[in-house]
Parts: sequence; C-alpha cells; structure tokens
Amino acid sequence: MKEMKEYTIPFVGLKVGEHAFKFDIENTFFEHFEYDEFNDVNIILDVALNKKTTLLEFSLRFDGKVNVNCDLTNEPFDQPIEGDYHFVVKFGEEYNDELEDILILPHGSYQVNIQQQIYESIVLSIPARRIHPGIEDGTLQSDILERLEELSPKEEKETEEETDPRWDDLKKLLTDK
Repeated sequence: MKEMKEYTIPFVGLKVGEHAFKFDIENTFFEHFEYDEFNDVNIILDVALNKKTTLLEFSLRFDGKVNVNCDLTNEPFDQPIEGDYHFVVKFGEEYNDELEDILILPHGSYQVNIQQQIYESIVLSIPARRIHPGIEDGTLQSDILERLEELSPKEEKETEEETDPRWDDLKKLLTDK
C-alpha cells in the first residue's frame, strides 16, 4: 500500500527527547485504506515521539467522533471515539512490522510512516456493536424500531384465575404425599 506523506515523520534531524505532532483525521484517510464503514470522520490525533539514542517510542492519543450506521435501525449517528496506542520503533537488518507493539526499520532509515498504526488503533477502538443513543434512551422514532417491536415475542402472563379447576385438584395430589 502506498504511504501517505503527511503521516511520515522524519526523525533524523530531531534531537533526543520529546517531540509532539498533531494530525486531523478525516474521511480521506480511511478511503486510502478502502475502509467504508464510516460516513464521516472528525478525529484529532496527538502523537508524542520520545527519541532515544537506539530507539523511538511513539504514543498515539486520539479523540473525536465517527458517523456510523446503527446496527439495529441503520440510522446514522455520531459515535464518540477516543483511545491511545503505544509502540516502539527499533532498528535492525530489515523492515518488520509483524510484532504488535514493535516496528523494526532497517539501519540507515531516516523517517517512519505511522499510518498503519493510526488506522489499526482507530478501527479497533470502535465498538463491535453500534447502537444509536436514541434507542437506549427511547427518544429515537423510527419505522424500523416500530416494526421490530411488533415482531418481538410477547410475554405470556399466566394467572391462576385462568387455570382449569380440574387441574387444581390434580395439583393437590402432588403436594399431599
């Protein structure tokens, strides 16, 4: 997959210590990954890079909202989203991103692209089941909700008044032992 230049951080010219970067994540970022679950995206991403002599420590912190469709009604709503992700960049013989929290770059690299880590951390922070907040508090009015209510199984209430008196005599035999 082609790298997006805006998420490439050149670390060669940076001094040892803390460095901060800020990104605005929008729909175009997820379109690059061909991920179409979001209707709209508005996320602020703060990246803290702690450069050390032999490695780089990254901390990603994001906060914002994504517009998704409800799993029950298919109504779009804004899902608040926040999270963080930490990973380390080490240097080795060849590029390796198979480990979960460690990215290995070849010796002599002068920049690192963090788009994959951003993508994975945001997508994995979305709840597996997306329910419109109007369903939970009862304020959402939808044809689909009304139809679901009609089709839901009704609870049958058994009252003792509706029992056949002949069965009552038989029930006494069970308790008279």
